[in-house]
Amino acid sequence: MMDTRSKLSTENLEVFINDYLKEDLKHLEKYINQYNEEIMEYIQLKNTIQTMRDNFTDGYKTQMNIGGNIFMEAKVDNLDTILVDIGKGVYIPFTAEEALKFADFKIKILNKECDVLREESVKKRSAIKVTLMYMAEQEKLVAGEKD
Repeated sequence: MMDTRSKLSTENLEVFINDYLKEDLKHLEKYINQYNEEIMEYIQLKNTIQTMRDNFTDGYKTQMNIGGNIFMEAKVDNLDTILVDIGKGVYIPFTAEEALKFADFKIKILNKECDVLREESVKKRSAIKVTLMYMAEQEKLVAGEKD
């Protein structure tokens, strides 16, 4: 009778690990990667603004995609205002300083949110480890009873 309960318990724990904990862990890793990508975009924004401010005081020439991979030469004379995507495709004009402050703010917020997800990921990994250790102990007990 102990064998059957232990076997069912072990099977249930394996299902719990594989179907719940590992799936939760995959979702957490996916969201952590998304946050990291967004953080990198804001870091790139900061670097671009600083480079433009330091090196292109008179403006610069560039090529813009006007649709269908058709490019048009453009000249930017005024770097005083920068349009920044604040989310959901909404752009707001910022000065260079305001844009840098906004990027710093977003990086700080995203890092905090990402830290929460990382902590949750550590908890899931710990739950998996504890469950596996419990299963190993159960197997030792069952093997000990057979002897």
